[in-house]
This record gives sequence, structure tokens and C-alpha cells, in this order.
Amino acid sequence: MQRSSLVIGGRKVETPSSLGVINPSTGVVVGAMPLATARDLDSAISAATKAFAAWKQTSETERADACRAVAKTIEAHAEELARLLTLEQGKPLNGLGSRFEIGGAVAWTRFTSDLSLPVEVLQDGAEGRVELHRKPIGVVGSITPWNWPVMIACWHIIPAIRAGNTVVIKPSPLTPLSTIRLVELMNETLPPGVVNVITGENEIGSLMSSHPGIAKVTFTGSTATGRKIMQNAAGTLKRLTLELGGNDAGIVLPDADPQKIVEGLFWGAFINGGQTCAALKRLYVHDSLYDAVCDELVKYASQVVVGDGLSEKSTLGPVQNQRQFDIVSTFVNEARDKGGRVLIGGNPAEGPGYFYPVTLVADVDHGCRLVDEEQFGPALPIVRYSDVDDAVAKANASSMGLGGSVWGTDLAEAKRVAGRIEAGSVWINKHGAIQPNAPFGGVKQSGFGVEFGVEGLKEFTTVQTVFC
Repeated sequence: MQRSSLVIGGRKVETPSSLGVINPSTGVVVGAMPLATARDLDSAISAATKAFAAWKQTSETERADACRAVAKTIEAHAEELARLLTLEQGKPLNGLGSRFEIGGAVAWTRFTSDLSLPVEVLQDGAEGRVELHRKPIGVVGSITPWNWPVMIACWHIIPAIRAGNTVVIKPSPLTPLSTIRLVELMNETLPPGVVNVITGENEIGSLMSSHPGIAKVTFTGSTATGRKIMQNAAGTLKRLTLELGGNDAGIVLPDADPQKIVEGLFWGAFINGGQTCAALKRLYVHDSLYDAVCDELVKYASQVVVGDGLSEKSTLGPVQNQRQFDIVSTFVNEARDKGGRVLIGGNPAEGPGYFYPVTLVADVDHGCRLVDEEQFGPALPIVRYSDVDDAVAKANASSMGLGGSVWGTDLAEAKRVAGRIEAGSVWINKHGAIQPNAPFGGVKQSGFGVEFGVEGLKEFTTVQTVFC
């Protein structure tokens, strides 16, 4: 069993107590998470504050080179990180699993390294010169979830330090080990205190979001937790970036080809076992194609192997934790009780691990939780519609607005329908295909602020206008 330490000011810091980390495939304890105290958090913020005084003075070139060095180090330890990630998160090593996640972390880190925010000249003439400068904010508190722990950690940390800030990161207590190791590796190339890691239960996150020594919090997770962070941050008027829940809708138009779109539909919904904020969570299919789309999805799903993530034969792994497993089970059972037709899956086998089969539920509509709420797991409701306007209205009938998708052959029509969807990102003939140069964020109760690209980098700065 691996026992980990906090990383504060470039040093490993032991704690008197720890908490076991469970492998969701087996139920076996695979590591020990150090339980930080409020004093440990103060120490981490103090270290980050001290490091900020020097780090903010470094040049654009120095920070870019430092981030590139981090990318190189992550890449050199890719297999180690992938295996650790699989042990605690459950996702398979292959396919769109742990190796894919570590590769994404490297790619995002490299891309962000090359970004910059040069001085903008707003005016330069007889009336004088006006320049817009962007300044680092200070100590950034990063709070990350359990679904993509390494990649999301890099999404938070790299733009923060690239902009000249320092970081204290708190990973989910369900998946802390890979993040701790990631920060250890970062500290091999970064100055002490630039990136620190604190682990513990949820109260540490609450202390972070209210702590006067943290100038900004960036959070990825549930809408409910996002609200609490806003409340905690109000006392110190912290800057916030919140990427919260999503109940993403996909609309299959009458001219779509079921055979051509089935692979994209499936992985849009079931990447990471459906445990992705921007996964496809509700699918609306036109009546003329409904049976054909259902048949193609069942055919594709029947070939997918769900198993232990350490097996190279597994395509999908388990649900990460008991609570989420129970939510998926409850939602599917309720949908079935209300007349939903389970096309495949829906009956998890007994045994160790939180394995829930790939599940497709037809003949459901609004009014059951599988459609109305975010299931965050491997179960997809398929809703029949006959009028596109009605499908758009139902897609928008949600308090969330992270992503959405439209599927069809006529791209002009698909784009027209996509423009009507109330979401921060909309895809055509694919779903959830984020990339490091394109801003990503939600509307409504899916949060505010954006990540990625130049717009995401700006989130970690303040504006100073200089009148010459």
C-alpha cells in the first residue's frame, strides 16, 4: 500500500493520520491519503505566498520554459502516473482511459506553455498612450474532482503558474494519490512553493475557499459544491472560476445516418463510464430514426468490455465510488418503474467493485430523474420526439448548460439548431470533444468563467490600465 505525503514549499510533509484510498474495481485499499489540518493549509498558503513574491517577477520566457519542463517530466513518468490513476479511479489503462488522460495532461501543458498575454495598446496618439497590462492574481486555490484528477489538475495548475501565480491544490479524497505524485514531479523542476498539495476531507476545501490568503479559487465539480464555494468566498471577494455539473443533451435530426453516428454517440455518452461533466447525458432522437438509432447503439454497446482497469482487455472500468453507483442504480430503476424500456444493461452483477453495465433506456421522457438530473454514470436515456422545436425546448429545459450536440447530414441545418441550444459548448456530429485552444465553460448553473486557450489564461490575471 502506498502512503503519500503532503507537498508544501517543495518538501514532503507527513501527517499524524491518514485515510485509505479504495480501488473501485476491487474494494481493496491501495494507498493512504494524508489528512491535512488547518495548520497544514496555513503552511501551504504561506509557502505559496512566499514563492509568489519571486515567481511573479520571472519573465514570460522563464515561466514558459518551466511549464515545458513540467510537461517533459510528466511524459517521462506517464506509465507510472497512468497505473496509479487506474488503481484509485478505476478507468482502464487503454483506450480512452488512464494513458489517454496522462497524454491529454501533457498535451494541455505543452500548449498552455506557449500561450502569452502581451501588453495591449488601447490608444496611442496625440491624446496619449493607454496600455492594458495583465498581472498575476496571487495564490490560487485549486479544488479538483475524482473523474479526471490528473488532467483537470493540469488544467488548473498550468495556466495559473504560466500567468505568474502560485498554487495550493486540493484533490478529491477519493483520488488523491495521482495528484500528489503529479505535484511531487512538478516540484522536481519548479521553485519550492510554486505548487503545493494539501489533501483531506471536504472541510479542507471549505477552509480554502474562505481563507484570506487565497486570492482565487478554481473549482471543477458539482453545482451544489460550487454554490458553497461561492458562499465561502464572498467574505474575501475571491475571484472564481467554476466548472460545474452538466446534463448535456444531444439531438439527432431526421436526416442523420444511424450507422455513421453511432460510435460518436456512444463515446460522447460513455467516455470514462459517463463520469464526465460534458458527457452526453440525454439523447433526443426523431421518431423516424428512433428504432434504428436504438438498435445501432445496442449493437455497439454489446461489444464493449467492462472490467478491471488494470486488464488490457477492459474498455470501460467501474463507477468510481459507492455513492455514484447508487445514484445510477436508483435513476435506472425509477425509469424502468415508470415504463422505460431497458435495451441493454440495467442489472449489475454481484461481486467486488462498483461495476455497473453499459445501460441504454428507451421510451422515457421528462419526469424521471434519469432524464431530468445528471446521472454521471454509464446509463443513457433515449427520448423520442417528432418536432425539432419541441426537442430544442426539452434540451433547454434544464437548469444546467455545459454542453450540447446536434447530429445530422445537413450541416447548415445542424448548425442552425445548435445555435439554439443553451450551452457553453455545442458540437455537431460529435460530443465533448474539447481542445486546448478553444475556451470551455458553462452557462446557467453549470458555472462561470472559462478554461483553455488565451481566454482561460486571462482568468488567472487581473487587469491594470496604464495611462502614459
